[in-house]
Amino acid sequence: MSEFHHISVLLNECLEGLAIKPDGIYVDGTLGGAGHSGQIAKRLTTGMLIGIDRDTVALQVAGERLAPYEDRVKLVHANFCEIQRVLQELGISGVDGILMDLGVSSPQLDDAERGFSYMADAPLDMRMNREDAITAKTVVNTWSQEELKRILYTYGEERYAPQIAAAICRARAQKPIETTLELVDIIRSAMPPAALREKQHPAKRSFQAIRIAVNDELGSVEKAMADAIPMLNPGGRLAVITFHSLEDRIVKTAMAEAAKGCTCPPNFPVCICGNKPKVRLISRKPIVATPEELEVNPRSRSAKLRVCEKL
Repeated sequence: MSEFHHISVLLNECLEGLAIKPDGIYVDGTLGGAGHSGQIAKRLTTGMLIGIDRDTVALQVAGERLAPYEDRVKLVHANFCEIQRVLQELGISGVDGILMDLGVSSPQLDDAERGFSYMADAPLDMRMNREDAITAKTVVNTWSQEELKRILYTYGEERYAPQIAAAICRARAQKPIETTLELVDIIRSAMPPAALREKQHPAKRSFQAIRIAVNDELGSVEKAMADAIPMLNPGGRLAVITFHSLEDRIVKTAMAEAAKGCTCPPNFPVCICGNKPKVRLISRKPIVATPEELEVNPRSRSAKLRVCEKL
């Protein structure tokens, strides 16, 4: 368990954004290595922290790391998009802060047997929750060529999506694709020499796309955003870290709509919908890593933090 190393991204910015009250109730929807959670729990006295993660390994490690604060911590095995259900089952009607770090934790990426990495050979898995039915092997071997092309292009922004999808379908017609490096070879075979010479690993975008599809990451973000804001107490804060433009767009749009309130067409002389703003944006632009943090943790380069406060 001690192998589960994870550097918390934008840690100080998150703590500042959440404006933690010692007696407040807080949710870390993506517990991971408990880096953020440990610092939240440390600042609580009579308050409570609910830590949620769909990865049982992360929950075990988090339990060990949060042991000094066990009197104020409750850990739950669930997807962060189930936040409303989790809180209802705990009998909690409102919370003072919710944190969601949407990045795949470094240990998941680095643990070769989980199948997230294109650098080590492993069974095609990529599940964040190993109890889920769909694996990367399912996606690669059973989804249609059209659907593979769609996810590669949409989730991975892979410009060679048609060629890669076709190559996957040709390969699996001969025999099932079982491992990560088999898939890497197929992806390489579908790309022109110029693309293979690029600095970025040729399989990076495809692996990202398949991981997002396996875990329904974008669907989870949409549901989480819809459910989180209503669960905040007045003055409660929602802080969300994204690492991908598609996720960031969902978070930005959801917060902007909640801050806007009125949904009437712009040409209406008066508001007839009656919708009032639900939140205020703490900063118009996303908060990004400082040069000092980038030096220590290069993975924070693509991180964006957005924070809003319930009205």
